[in-house]
Amino acid sequence: MPARATGIPEWRSPAGLEVERLVHRPLTSRRPVGYRRELLDGYRPNEDTYLSQALRSRLHALGRSPAPERPAGTYARQILDRLLIDLSWSSSRLEGNTYTRLDTQNLIEFGRTAEGKDQREAQMILNHKAAIEMLVEDAEVIGFNHFTILNLHAILADNLLADPGGGGRLRTIPVSISGTAYQPTGVPQLIEECFGQLLEKADAIHDPFEQAFFVMVHLPYLQPFEDVNKRVSRLAANIPLIRNNLAPLSFVDIPVKSYVDAILGMYELSRFELLRDLFAWAYERSCQRYTVLRDALPAPDPLRLRYRTALAEIVREMVRGRDAIEPARLRQLGREIVDAADLDAVVAMAMNELHRLHEGNIARFGLRLSEFGAWLRAVRHE
Repeated sequence: MPARATGIPEWRSPAGLEVERLVHRPLTSRRPVGYRRELLDGYRPNEDTYLSQALRSRLHALGRSPAPERPAGTYARQILDRLLIDLSWSSSRLEGNTYTRLDTQNLIEFGRTAEGKDQREAQMILNHKAAIEMLVEDAEVIGFNHFTILNLHAILADNLLADPGGGGRLRTIPVSISGTAYQPTGVPQLIEECFGQLLEKADAIHDPFEQAFFVMVHLPYLQPFEDVNKRVSRLAANIPLIRNNLAPLSFVDIPVKSYVDAILGMYELSRFELLRDLFAWAYERSCQRYTVLRDALPAPDPLRLRYRTALAEIVREMVRGRDAIEPARLRQLGREIVDAADLDAVVAMAMNELHRLHEGNIARFGLRLSEFGAWLRAVRHE
């Protein structure tokens, strides 16, 4: 296929190309528009679809896990180290963050900030890391509900909002978006009503790819938060993929200009064709990365997989109780939640996890930094 100016193979449909042409007109010639609630009202889950059956079938074939019956989040956990870097970097880059992928890796893995960079850029990336960890570790309970999406926003917006109390709260003030003729609604009651309706409809959709794309369209369009809306939409799009053990969507390789054009198409024209083209192309790229990586990994330990929740509970209780790493205490904690025949093996796994515990991996056990620090001091004192 011939390459376009973006340096990537042609991925736009004729309709997508038309949207691109229309949003490239001078801003002064684009008609000012506001939020159109009828686009949300008119969508009927599982009757109307933004993605065709053929496209959804292709995406399922690309992202399918070899073991879909495993607990929710298994696929994402297998590639978590790579996903944390890829998604944190690429989603931040789409917001204008100048960290390179190597800078991002050094920050996430070693806590090293890049020289000469704004601290807000490091904060943005670390917020992404924390949000991804939350989605993966809580894969069995996350969903399109107020609790998940509001907490997702709170994590992504941490220490980045003009109003520190705005994290995890729907906005009550008007906002404007630079570079577009679109003006989101500023009516708090309408925002609240549409946000609830958006989540209800997203939750009712059966197909995970339709769910993912639906929130990528409607969350930025509504702009329910004071800021960080597009970041929330990109991570929220991964919720149904993580829950269904499909390859995640990392947004790696997406040209920033193409993403902006696609969002403008929805804002100004109420047309999602360019965003749909970009979504499908980006997902194919993600699958190419993660299928190769997943296939190169050893098969998960079935015992560890079976007792994943119990293992996390034991480690969490040990740390919060400030207990020394003693087999007797571990057996005591595991006796009621682990089969007797497997207890010794689970105790051994728990001991290994406790010895390997550090600031960079405590989130997957639901631990706070303060709890980990108190446990370390207590153990060292003993």
